[in-house]
Amino acid sequence: MIVAEKTKRWQLIRHDIFLMGIMMVLAACGLIYEYLLSHYAGRVLGIMETTIYTMIGLMIVAMGVGAWTAKWFKDPFSAFAWLEAIVALIGVSATLLIAGIIALTGLLPELLSTTYNMPPDTIIRGGVIEQFQYYARFLPFIFGFILGLLIGMEIPLIAKVREAVYGQHLENNVGTIYGADYIGAGMGAFVWVTLMLSLDITLAAVLTALLNVVAGGIFLWRYWQKIKRPGWLVFFHLCLLGLLLIVADSGARWMSDFSNVLYRDKVIYQANTQYQNITFTQRSFGSRQEPVLDMYLNGRLQFSSLDERIYHAMLTYPAMLASARHDKVLIIGGGDGLGLRDVLKWEPKAVTLVDLDKGLVELFSEKYTRNTDEKTLQLKQRLMVLNEAAFEDSRVEVIFGDAFIEIEKLLESNQKFDTVIIDLPDPSHPDLNKLYSDYFYARVAQLLSGDGIMVVQSTSPFHARSAFLSIGKTVKQAGFDHVEQYRQNVPSFGEWGWTIASIMGSPPSERIKQNTQLPVDNGYVTLPLLNGAFAMPSNYYQDLTDAKVNYLGSGVIYQYHTQAWQRDVGVYAPAKK
Repeated sequence: MIVAEKTKRWQLIRHDIFLMGIMMVLAACGLIYEYLLSHYAGRVLGIMETTIYTMIGLMIVAMGVGAWTAKWFKDPFSAFAWLEAIVALIGVSATLLIAGIIALTGLLPELLSTTYNMPPDTIIRGGVIEQFQYYARFLPFIFGFILGLLIGMEIPLIAKVREAVYGQHLENNVGTIYGADYIGAGMGAFVWVTLMLSLDITLAAVLTALLNVVAGGIFLWRYWQKIKRPGWLVFFHLCLLGLLLIVADSGARWMSDFSNVLYRDKVIYQANTQYQNITFTQRSFGSRQEPVLDMYLNGRLQFSSLDERIYHAMLTYPAMLASARHDKVLIIGGGDGLGLRDVLKWEPKAVTLVDLDKGLVELFSEKYTRNTDEKTLQLKQRLMVLNEAAFEDSRVEVIFGDAFIEIEKLLESNQKFDTVIIDLPDPSHPDLNKLYSDYFYARVAQLLSGDGIMVVQSTSPFHARSAFLSIGKTVKQAGFDHVEQYRQNVPSFGEWGWTIASIMGSPPSERIKQNTQLPVDNGYVTLPLLNGAFAMPSNYYQDLTDAKVNYLGSGVIYQYHTQAWQRDVGVYAPAKK
């Protein structure tokens, strides 16, 4: 009798280990699906952070609804087995289906124009076409809700399975399963950060779905006798494995083809680094010998080879011209090396560049490159022509890390710089907000030599006026004596602005006016152009008192920027750095 009880107890323990293991794996898969859909939706819709938070919140609500609806299933073994197979199917196909449908809506105007033989310069938009394109943008959220609904059913169903195995009601049943679920979700987050972020989105979906299919298959094998029509489930799992093989082989190519519709030009390269998605597109202009390259980070245009020299000249030349010396220069951001290229023309003795994303810098350099494929090498050659192999210069030191932390390290080593150029992405993420704060600018000020100059890219003074004004006020609050702002039209982005400041001496604009000629020729900027860039409309600063200072932790700049670009949502939103 005692032996029989021990044997039964051991069998139950084995059941528990098996079920909790299955729950952990499925929780990890569920979290990865959530992240995959969130990040892809962010690329499609443009405002990455807002979209991600919305998607996660929506899926959590859907999971709650799913947990509530699970009570309708009376056969937990069959329901759970079918549930996992369906989750794997949606998980591996969701992004492809979304991309395909959105691409189709983008192609509709061209298809209609060709079908009805319309003049080539006819632009078809509005009406039904616009409605299709508008509703297609909600597809990520629809799939997110469906996935969340299904994932939410897992815990109630596995709880029923566990009680059926024990043959009684278990008091701590839900708590035990939630524990496994939370641990599994943590494992999923770890896998996402360390592996999935750097993979192609279709390959990440395939690997996650494969894990889902394996877990579901093991559950099917273990409880074969308790599942209705298990043969159909076996057939469905085999079909799923076939689909996974097809997507693994062709999914990346399909996504690239769909992306050609999402972006204005042909997508020639896509990659995921630990921090962001990088996309390059290309277009040709008839007689132009060199096609135009555009780079997007998370769906946002960062530069176009057609006019990037305008942006980088306006970023670097006023600061370099106003600085008393150019011996030591610090660049914060600018991982493409294009600003660095222009700074090196001023013959500095040393340049330090701080950038978070080593994966981005690797595309623009040989020095920091790991072994890579032929396609990447071909792109690299073109990019190094663009930045004139700036990273290969022996005077350049690159520090990979969060600028907020690296600035403290530079201060601890008592370094001083004649010029500091801040070329960061727009404050479109809460994490970037701190790099536009009074605290950060105050720390940068301590790195400047007494007559040094700091310049900050400051988003669009036209589209994001409140954010532009706030950046100027924040720099002033940080302790800079003279703070000025200037602007220039960059065709790819429209009106763009910068903030320039000095901690003592004369204002930067006066220093620039003292020059009679440019010490370094640029091919674009002239002294009259630089002097005129400081002129603003007569009423531009009339609401300056209403603009708030972005204190560390306040989120002011992030809120201003998000609100300003809301009407320009999408992959075409010109949210340059």
